[in-house]
Amino acid sequence: MGQTDFKAVVLASEIDLGKIARHFGINRKFKWEDSLVLRETTLQGIIRQPENKAVYLFSFGSLVFINCQPHEITDIVSYLYRIEPSLYTANIFEFTDDYMLAADAGQPPALNNDYMVTDQAQGYQEEIVVTVLAKSVALDRIEAQIGVLLDEVEDIITYLEEGRLTVSDRQLAQLSARILGFKYNTISYIMLLDKPDIAWASEEADALYAELSTIFELDDRYEIIRHKTQTLMDITEVFSGLSHARRGTLLEWAVIILITIEICLSLFEIFFLNR
Repeated sequence: MGQTDFKAVVLASEIDLGKIARHFGINRKFKWEDSLVLRETTLQGIIRQPENKAVYLFSFGSLVFINCQPHEITDIVSYLYRIEPSLYTANIFEFTDDYMLAADAGQPPALNNDYMVTDQAQGYQEEIVVTVLAKSVALDRIEAQIGVLLDEVEDIITYLEEGRLTVSDRQLAQLSARILGFKYNTISYIMLLDKPDIAWASEEADALYAELSTIFELDDRYEIIRHKTQTLMDITEVFSGLSHARRGTLLEWAVIILITIEICLSLFEIFFLNR
């Protein structure tokens, strides 16, 4: 039986694949949906036993390791960090997905969210599994980020329900900027839903990609993220309106105070200085 173990992690919002590729003597241009594959010959000198091991890197920040132990993953990430400092290395395994692919003619075929058993290994299977895992773990990271933003917004909404808006304009501006930045970054993740090139070239690969995408709920999870992002944008507009209204009220009071001062000065001149 041939078994392949996969572990996917996400370490950045975006990775410059061209920069890493040039370091290893690979000269080519990468599109957003392309992956950079580092195999045995490239991994020599980074880990002690690179045989039958590989790493797939994706522009949207995911890395998928094949047959690598945790300490080998740490060594590879540390090496890549020297090339691409944007990689988040403080907690490599914060967001991770694992999978197993086994080719065994003596076992019935199986496909679920933990493993796949097939009677015969096909070249496209590895790439399809890697692509789905990379997208899934990237969505994990987005889901966590949007959860943090929603928690912050919920605190402000609680103040509003109590009739208080104690948050400063600066804090509202910073939160709005983070939400806008989040939406801008997630627009790029639309590419996460595109099928890999191999799925267009092979009906079997296309069918496997469709099944795994359904199992990992890629489309459904993206739609939930899209709706939550739109909700955050709507809330941002409300905050912006409240902020403008508050500044308008302050300006009105400033004008009233200035007029009052001017009237007082005029009365002072009339009754005291003109005697």
